[in-house]
Amino acid sequence: MNLLKKYFDKLWPLDENDWKVFSGLFTEAVLEKGAYFAQEGKVEHQIALMTEGVTRGFYRSTKGTEYNKRFFLPLQLIGAYSSLVSRKPSKISIQAMTDCKLLVADFTAIAALFDEHPMIERIFRILPEFLYQVKENRELQLVMLNAEERYSIFLEDYPTLENIIPQYHIASYLGITPTQLSRIRGKKYTPGLESTV
Repeated sequence: MNLLKKYFDKLWPLDENDWKVFSGLFTEAVLEKGAYFAQEGKVEHQIALMTEGVTRGFYRSTKGTEYNKRFFLPLQLIGAYSSLVSRKPSKISIQAMTDCKLLVADFTAIAALFDEHPMIERIFRILPEFLYQVKENRELQLVMLNAEERYSIFLEDYPTLENIIPQYHIASYLGITPTQLSRIRGKKYTPGLESTV
């Protein structure tokens, strides 16, 4: 639970009593590679802190094309937040890209604490602000930066991921084709060549 405390202390440190009640809702779980933590079309109930592994959050178009929205690494919170709050079917899926270990809690049980534990409620008022900043930054990257610039940021944000997950997932995240990604990678590792992508 030390990892859990480390994450939530960054949002809002809880006193001993609040922390005991809050952390008691989390249990250890394993998510095998390929399994889903959240699925499009289902009303979701759980949030989790990643402690090991990699997951991806993605949308699927009406034609079945998948668009990777974000990758999640250890010490990051996962969950279909809009579904948790609205109690409506999720629009995103979250899938394990490796075997993962999680600390999982039922969001309804967390929300039930809000009246008696206002500092816990405060955490979940702050959390959407943090998530919105991440979302806005990601959208700005897709609109304002070219593919090479987005790839460079990807390498900064996820320095170990390139050798762990398939390249087509990275291409989807960057909003380009696998062929474009191969071209960018080739030029990035070939001194003296300038990008035309």
